[in-house]
Amino acid sequence: MAVSWGLLYVLSEWAIRLVMLVYVPQRRSPAAARTWLLLIFLLPWPALLLYGAIGRIRFPAWRLARQREASEIIRGWQRDHPAPDETGGPGGKLPALVHALGDFRALGGNNIELLPDYGAAIARLVEDIDGAAEQVHLIYYIFADDEQGGQVVQALLRARARGVECRVLIDAVGSRKFGLEALLRRLQAAGIPAHETLPAGIFRRGAARFDLRNHRKVAIVDQQIAYTGSQNLVNPGFVPGFPNEELVARVTGPVVIQLQAVFLQDWFFETGHLPPDPHAFTLPAPVGGSLAQVLPSGPGYERENAQELLVHLFHRAERRIVITTPYFVPDTPFLQALKTAVRRGVEVRLVVANPVDKWVMALAQRSFFDELLGAGVRIHMYRPHFLHAKHVSIDDDLAIVGSVNMDIRSFALNAEVALLVYDPGVVAAMRVVQDKYFAESIELTRDRWAQRPMWLRVAQNTARLGDSLL
Repeated sequence: MAVSWGLLYVLSEWAIRLVMLVYVPQRRSPAAARTWLLLIFLLPWPALLLYGAIGRIRFPAWRLARQREASEIIRGWQRDHPAPDETGGPGGKLPALVHALGDFRALGGNNIELLPDYGAAIARLVEDIDGAAEQVHLIYYIFADDEQGGQVVQALLRARARGVECRVLIDAVGSRKFGLEALLRRLQAAGIPAHETLPAGIFRRGAARFDLRNHRKVAIVDQQIAYTGSQNLVNPGFVPGFPNEELVARVTGPVVIQLQAVFLQDWFFETGHLPPDPHAFTLPAPVGGSLAQVLPSGPGYERENAQELLVHLFHRAERRIVITTPYFVPDTPFLQALKTAVRRGVEVRLVVANPVDKWVMALAQRSFFDELLGAGVRIHMYRPHFLHAKHVSIDDDLAIVGSVNMDIRSFALNAEVALLVYDPGVVAAMRVVQDKYFAESIELTRDRWAQRPMWLRVAQNTARLGDSLL
């Protein structure tokens, strides 16, 4: 009896479903497995092709080898340059956990200044680059030669003309639509080594996956001053209708060397060599009273560093947790830690943007609001601008600012960086910023949220099913 092509196709679909039912859940979170299996059961062949492209979070072996080598360089430098043991300081045993997760130990003697004004933060960076005498290093997800980013471009050109050594890394996908190739050529023509990070392309040798990105925003000047946070080097209104509002930390003191090491690690990651600079890891002198350390994270590490740390912090919080993020799509442990904190009597507040630039992400994000409001989490939807800032405060003594969104993409797919500061003074400064957010937000209530139409609930819950792909 002849077998029709239609029957063979149906049998192949069921073969895919059954094989992937066994294969997909291996070494994967239940949420991620659920998302992929749902897609595979609905569209077996298209889902199989998509899974083959991006289903497993993996770097090529050569990139993983460079990650291990760079980590060993950092650990070796710290062994050769011992600093006082800070694990018994203001952070208690927490710095030891951060050290284990991201290689960097806590360092005292820092000064941390929070910069919430977009234009002022760019102007301050330009001023510091104009004062550079030896070296400027930049790594940014988006770097555009427009009105705001162009000010930094001009400052780099002036610095290079003075003989300052400048190096620039820019994410290949994040900056592609902002004239990346032209900017790279302009910098290179001026004698500034500038490279893409994680270059993507189907036929490109050594290309990275489109969804694995370097999302960091870091600047280091003369190994004495550093900037990190959520702000890219681009006009705040680069997405029409969604002008960005950010928070940047300007850092001086010994912890600057850790942000320098993050840059050098990424430089090594992309070029295969380190700059021939004998002072590349010179520890800056103490200039303030803040204890701080840096936590890099990304798919090159063996674990989801940032997620693991945040879940731990939520479980140890005693009084107050404030989370500011444009994208909030948590996994189950993250969500459970927040709800457990509320039950212990901890005040938990979440600040998210009210105008959202990605509608599918917005739907998925808001699908969690019922559960959060029911648990007692206070949700503030910020109205004036698109709040792109990413920071967390825990109780009165820990502030975290960096590039990490509170979503699965940031935790698992993107290279990110976070600065932890164990200082009540810095937390108080962050609280001033947070209080502004509260005052200019709509605070959701459980009753008000329950009144949204049924079609919107269905859309939100449907979008949530794809949380691991957003």
